[in-house]
Amino acid sequence: MTTSYNKILVVDDERIALRNLTHVLQKEGYEVLATQSGVNALKLLEEHEVEVVLTDLRMEKVDGMQILARCRALYPDTEVIFITGYATLESAVTAMRQGAFYYLAKPFRLEEVRQVVKEAMAKVHLKRENRSLKTQVENYLDQTRFITQDPALLKLLDTARHIAPTDCTVLISGESGTGKELLARYIHAHSHRATGPFVGLNCGAFQEELLANELFGHEKGAFTGALACKAGLIETANQGTLFLDEVTEMSPAMQVKLLRVLQEKEVLRIGATRTIPIDVRFLAATNRNVQEAISEGQFRQDLYFRLKVVELRLPPLVARRGDIPLLSFYFLNKAAKLMKKPVCEITKEALTLLQQYDFPGNIRELENLMARGVALAPGETIEVAQLPEDVRESQVVTFRRDETGKILSLEEQEAAYVQWVLKEVQGNKTQAAHLLGVDRVSLWRKLKKLGVA
Repeated sequence: MTTSYNKILVVDDERIALRNLTHVLQKEGYEVLATQSGVNALKLLEEHEVEVVLTDLRMEKVDGMQILARCRALYPDTEVIFITGYATLESAVTAMRQGAFYYLAKPFRLEEVRQVVKEAMAKVHLKRENRSLKTQVENYLDQTRFITQDPALLKLLDTARHIAPTDCTVLISGESGTGKELLARYIHAHSHRATGPFVGLNCGAFQEELLANELFGHEKGAFTGALACKAGLIETANQGTLFLDEVTEMSPAMQVKLLRVLQEKEVLRIGATRTIPIDVRFLAATNRNVQEAISEGQFRQDLYFRLKVVELRLPPLVARRGDIPLLSFYFLNKAAKLMKKPVCEITKEALTLLQQYDFPGNIRELENLMARGVALAPGETIEVAQLPEDVRESQVVTFRRDETGKILSLEEQEAAYVQWVLKEVQGNKTQAAHLLGVDRVSLWRKLKKLGVA
């Protein structure tokens, strides 16, 4: 079997129609296989994987519907376009229900054929690209819970895997939404404590008294309402890992208590007189500049040194743009399953915009954008229209300097942006106007003013 990325099978029992279609499609740059026989078409499909099939509906022995069925069995991504001189509403409905991409009635316009084939080919390529990304996501998930092909992050994960069995304390730093808890769980999963509990606590979510109670627990009668003994999270994490998120938000008094636990390997419940020995691995995280917090007297330096035997800093998503397609598909699939929607693809234009966006909220923001896209998508594909306005407008920042490095004026930047949009939509002014948020007349005026048209 031979494969190609622009191969078309044309089947028509009318010799002139077959010759004309073959000539037009070859001029468009496609590799064309042509036959007047439905039987021969089935043989060609066995030998060649094609992206698009353009077939007559009514033929002797083997008709278009049989060719469609064989395509679906052999190449699920292949799109089939029917051509017929006996067009009826019933036959059109039947063809579309069976999975045909389009239905052309004879006599057809060659320009219409060109456009329909172009759209079908684009859909096939999109499905293949999306499937490739999904396969990569599955491969990454098999190896690790981190979905990445970024060299810097892969190196950091290698370090994390290397220090995981050592039981040393680790301080994980990075912006909000970069996956600090995920990295903590990754370290736990690769340690000898993997079968033990992983307990996480956000230190910034509690006042001092409540945080002390959560961490250390209390004895019966220690305070009003303490009707029974309660083990704290440090005890709960025994023989496992305790993850302290936003550790720099702890009060000075709590920092002293935590430091003692780290030094003595024991915990004292509130209201107790005897300490309890513990066997816990401590991991901590912060999105703050710890050195600044220390210099401002908000964080103890001795606690910092206790926590950062090893410090791992997660990069922001903007520093690993190459991971955005992989992460997008992962979060798309996750959201689609939760919402029970058939969304499974993202257009190339939407992915391009996502890769250009700066993501101040990092991975968490990307996950929310994909959930939004799935919720708004009317069909199986997330398109540009389903992205928020700030993402759609983010492409403007890519036009800042000309070829000599000179910063563009506002008018020059707008002209460059409009030209870029037109290029992305192959000169389709209606689509360009939609993406730019203006009507066709306004776009025409803008093009004339900017000297782009």
